[in-house]
Amino acid sequence: MSGDPNSFGPELRRARMTKGLSLAELSRRTYYSKGYLSKIETGRKPPSSDLALQCDAALDAGGGLAALVPRRSATSARSAVSAAPATTAQPGGDHDAAGDQVWTVTLSPDGGVRFSPVSRRHVLVTGTASLIGLSLPAPAPAPAAARSATAQQEAALQVFRSMFDQFRQLGQTASPSAVLPGLIAQTHALRGMAASAAPGVRSEMLLLASRYAEYTGWMAQESGDDRAALWWTAQAVDMASAGGDPELEVYALVRRALVAFYREDFVQTVALAGQAQAGRHISPRIRGLAAQREAQGHALAGDYDECRRALDRATTLLDGAASPGGPAAGSEPRHAAPLGSKNISDPVAIATGWCYHDLGRSAEAAEILERETARIPRGARRSRARYEARLALAYANAGEVDRACEVAGRVVDETGAVDSATIRLDLARLARTLTRWHGHGSVRALTPQLAHALRTHPA
Repeated sequence: MSGDPNSFGPELRRARMTKGLSLAELSRRTYYSKGYLSKIETGRKPPSSDLALQCDAALDAGGGLAALVPRRSATSARSAVSAAPATTAQPGGDHDAAGDQVWTVTLSPDGGVRFSPVSRRHVLVTGTASLIGLSLPAPAPAPAAARSATAQQEAALQVFRSMFDQFRQLGQTASPSAVLPGLIAQTHALRGMAASAAPGVRSEMLLLASRYAEYTGWMAQESGDDRAALWWTAQAVDMASAGGDPELEVYALVRRALVAFYREDFVQTVALAGQAQAGRHISPRIRGLAAQREAQGHALAGDYDECRRALDRATTLLDGAASPGGPAAGSEPRHAAPLGSKNISDPVAIATGWCYHDLGRSAEAAEILERETARIPRGARRSRARYEARLALAYANAGEVDRACEVAGRVVDETGAVDSATIRLDLARLARTLTRWHGHGSVRALTPQLAHALRTHPA
């Protein structure tokens, strides 16, 4: 079958008849009304990708029905491997080497943040002084003072490590606009200090600065700025490479795949994640996270078999990385902050729940996500809200409307604090899904709250 939405209706009817199911039975399995499904089969209504996935799973079509109604990524047939590198994505300003840039942060009265790198030449020409990080190299310490200077630098590094942990905790409970200015300032400060630090301390400063930059990229994505997210990821790669850590360059592919995933671009998601797994001497953890992302891309495409294979590969790799006797090749630097979330106890399990919903297996997804979200620490509000938003969506598509609204109510309460662009994408999908039960009491009660959250922070 070709990817032609116009052929979906006849193919749906053919698959239903082959299974010996009535429209009423298909309606019971998918929670779309019999009348609506009839209009889909006769071509009077266009199918959505969500409906195609639900019908594909209900009829065990192996992805054939889902492929007829591709997601947005079908408009992009080119391979992600040949896409422009992340270093070309900048939030603004002149393009110079990272060491020849001054970083500016503008804070608006409403709490917004605007970031831009500009060249030192621009600063010197315009005479701008109110910029973060216009710093001159510190003079090299005299030989007698070298040991004392190194000790001071090591002490400062410990403080920056402690602050990074605090920033990650703050990122779980506060808006990106509250976290980004501090992250940017600390990243720049570390980068500047590394220029005059002793060789051993210099590499550790650059590695920590790369982790700051990587997390800054995630906060930028959470604020809805994908372009800035990719730019910060590129900065993280540059600093990690200078500090002697080649792993982050591969992990950057996983981060870029996440940006593509939230754009529902399964072609780029799978290609970037596959490229990350192809690297030699890469730690099992990084390859496991890449396999997990690949599985999510296959789920977007409705390919259950490839999704399961990628999930199994992720389980093997991540279990091996966590094992005391697991492979040591390519392990992360001793002083580097761990890459990936610290709040998910079983990342493959929770990714499986996410994937199963995208595959139209919503009841199975809800069962898994219910179990795994209960294991997320209460203080990790951003992580809990993200996966509970997906849980609410799974419950809705599984026909458990009251439970969906109950979970969604908790998520809506959190959106004002964590202000997540990625969570709002699922809330917008939930709002559209719940229109199928617009007369239901729980839906009527939740709808104004959902509308307010999406109107205040449009998805």
